[in-house]
Amino acid sequence: MGLNLSIDMNIQELLVIGDSDILVHQVQREWATKNTKILPYLYHVQELMKRFTKIEFKHVYRIQNEFTDALYTLSSMIQHLDKNFIDPIPARIHNQPAYCAHVEEETDGKS
Repeated sequence: MGLNLSIDMNIQELLVIGDSDILVHQVQREWATKNTKILPYLYHVQELMKRFTKIEFKHVYRIQNEFTDALYTLSSMIQHLDKNFIDPIPARIHNQPAYCAHVEEETDGKS
């Protein structure tokens, strides 16, 4: 669905991020599939890929996919008059985790 929407929006270059390692490698034709149920999906995606001047697939581990889940939640709450318009969401990538564990020393000197 995302590829079809990107084509409808006339997007020429696309980075697709997925948390299924096997699907990402199968779409890139790096791994073969023996599952006949997935072949029609795989062939359809490969046909859609021809509609882009540049398309790249990247695997992201599920544990690192929290940002995607947050964006999905935000996007489901946005209402816009033009259904084909997507408000940009600025994002920055940090080199360290976004959590902090603050530990204070006990006054008696014991942990």
